[in-house]
Amino acid sequence: MDFNLSENEQTIRDTAMKLASEFDDEYWLEKDSEKTGGFPEDFYRKFAEDGWLGIAMPEKYGGAGLGITEASLMMQAVAESGAGMSGASALHMNIFGLKPVEIFGNEEQRQRFLPPLIKGKEKACFAVTEPNVGLDTTKLKTKATPDGNGYVVNGSKVWISTAQVADKVLLLTRTTDIEDVRKPTEGLTLFYTDLDRDRIEVREINKMGRKAVDSNMLFIDGLKVPIEDRIGEEGMGFRYILEGMNPERILIAAEAIGIGRAALARATQYAKDRIVFGRQIGQNQAIQHPLAKCWAELEAANLMTMKAAALFDKGEPCGAEANAAKYLAAEAGFEACQTAVMTHGGFGYAKEYQVERYMREVMVTRIAPISPQLVLSFLAEKVLGLPKSY
Repeated sequence: MDFNLSENEQTIRDTAMKLASEFDDEYWLEKDSEKTGGFPEDFYRKFAEDGWLGIAMPEKYGGAGLGITEASLMMQAVAESGAGMSGASALHMNIFGLKPVEIFGNEEQRQRFLPPLIKGKEKACFAVTEPNVGLDTTKLKTKATPDGNGYVVNGSKVWISTAQVADKVLLLTRTTDIEDVRKPTEGLTLFYTDLDRDRIEVREINKMGRKAVDSNMLFIDGLKVPIEDRIGEEGMGFRYILEGMNPERILIAAEAIGIGRAALARATQYAKDRIVFGRQIGQNQAIQHPLAKCWAELEAANLMTMKAAALFDKGEPCGAEANAAKYLAAEAGFEACQTAVMTHGGFGYAKEYQVERYMREVMVTRIAPISPQLVLSFLAEKVLGLPKSY
């Protein structure tokens, strides 16, 4: 059992870190501003031009043909560079989002959809969550009704990232009413189609952090989707999106560790530099012990994340590990960011020191794509064999 990165893995980490570091603190402060914020197009374009967006996609379609392990190292390095979740979320959907298309789409769809995404010519958003449904995905109300050689979609979605700039939408809808199926997971259909702004109103949500990457409500009114944009069989969409869930959790975990490490590095340096009462504040155990605890928690979470990624890349079951990684990493990342703010004292509240941005941004890794409580419920039921609690 070797815990060291291979030469290739270390190169991926170092190169991604170097590329992301070209975009400095001032860049991300500007993107985080209400006045000057907006999608980091130049950052996104740089990674697209250097071929990073297809790191986990097949070489046949222009990707690098690598695994979630390598993608996790890349995304962790992006977050750790200081880009935080603003930088990671700008790239996130391109890395894992079209796994259902890659696996369940036909060859014509893969040829049509994957190369533009990998080259950065098209951006996509992932529309699953709905306002009155939350995590109970089987209760989706957005309906796709057959209409000639296609479907007409009506409904609404919420917390859809990058919809302000997206060209395409990966859309989960109900095609058979839940009352008419044997199991609630049946009757859901997946589409990958144009985000037609004449039929989809995209309304941005003003939120706590990560201003650079928009989050939105979608109001869908009579969206026409050709049958050629349906992924796989009608009614099988829930099964298809499951293929993207474990990779998403692993990538979120890697990103949370990355931003946690960025916060810890800043706090540690500040603890060395700041002199109060004639000595470094980092000489006090009340300062150094919480920082040391953060390091231990981040590194432990990283081991679980890398284990989950390795299992996924081998094609082995990894649901428990992927969920545990997401839980541990999000908690460790949040604790590191909060500790970094407290280490800075009053200056931790100032934007110029960056750590308050990290704390606001890392919160999303605790909330999405699955809450810590639902992760624990999953582990209790599926790993420990306890009765379902909800």
